[in-house]
Amino acid sequence: MTRLNATLASTFTVLVFALAGCSKEAAETPAAAPPIAETAQPSPIPPPPAVSARSYIVMDHDSGRVLAALEPDARQEPASLTKVMTAYGVFRALKEGRIKLDDMVTISEHAWKQEGSRMFVEVGKQVSVENLIQGMIVQSGNDATVALAEHVAGTEPTFVQMMNAYAKELGMTGSHFTNSAGMPDPEHYMTARDAALLSSALIREFPDYYRWYSQKEFAWNGITQQNRNGLLWREPSVDGIKTGHTETAGYCLIVSAKRENMRLVSAVLGAESMRAREDANMALINYGFNFFETKRLYAAGEPLTTARVWKGRSPEVGLALQRDLYVTGQRGHTGSVKAEFELPERLVAPLSARAPVGKVSIVVDGATIATHDLYPATDVPAGGFFRRTVDTVRLWFN
Repeated sequence: MTRLNATLASTFTVLVFALAGCSKEAAETPAAAPPIAETAQPSPIPPPPAVSARSYIVMDHDSGRVLAALEPDARQEPASLTKVMTAYGVFRALKEGRIKLDDMVTISEHAWKQEGSRMFVEVGKQVSVENLIQGMIVQSGNDATVALAEHVAGTEPTFVQMMNAYAKELGMTGSHFTNSAGMPDPEHYMTARDAALLSSALIREFPDYYRWYSQKEFAWNGITQQNRNGLLWREPSVDGIKTGHTETAGYCLIVSAKRENMRLVSAVLGAESMRAREDANMALINYGFNFFETKRLYAAGEPLTTARVWKGRSPEVGLALQRDLYVTGQRGHTGSVKAEFELPERLVAPLSARAPVGKVSIVVDGATIATHDLYPATDVPAGGFFRRTVDTVRLWFN
């Protein structure tokens, strides 16, 4: 008993010394935003160009800031813009290993009988997934599109269910699909905002596959067809993305262009002609590049702040973003930037770098422009018995 009492007394003495002078520690140490040189009061940004279309939007790809818009949330008939969502589903299947580019797809009668734009595949013949993708993207082939949908999901209706699930996952709140190719249907619609969100997600998630959207022509079955996106010839910075047209939808076009380190995505729906949809997108992306600029504030994984961790192997952890953080502002005058943190009162180990533990709001010139989840920069395992015991006692006084 004497030896046990001595051990307990020794442990208690250590805890007392560990707690001596203990006071409530700061929950966070904010990281300063990168310095931004202030300039003279900027001139007002002019209004966006007049565009003849039912709806449009132009947004920065990295920051997500909308630079100009007209009826961006109005439901529109998307025609072949639908194929961007079909491509997104196909690319997901490729990335997840459920299909391969060299898979040979047997063309069904349902795919072969599709009307409108065609790749001219033949029923019963086998075509590789890679060739069908080019037929869908470059030639806008409805037959190739349905063949891909059937290969990924077994049937086109099943694939359409996947399309709608992906739309919900991406935050496309104004879209609904009933087929994979964009055939007219009262319940088949998309908004300009959703078209831009979808295109930006496709570019970000599948950079290796996005290259097909800049391909200018593709030949199959002895027939060479050119990409219908005329801006691939007119503007060097344009590298995608998709056209659409039916009599009721009008002429539609989603464009993405990159100049230096800034990428814009523009969507124009319901223009009056092929030239009109191209001119409208050119005017919008020129407006965006001329009057706005985008800068990276924080890199993914870079700690924005540090926080106290209780009962952990480490006493503190850096908190970071999972994606690079960008801000878009007026060219030559990004403005004052600061980060505001919302963290739990206590962080108790174990912590996973894959589980969010707080939020950060980015405030530019006094206005909150974005809010993002914060994650531990590294995993923090639970500490040993002594560390857990000391912190348990400390928490009694905090």
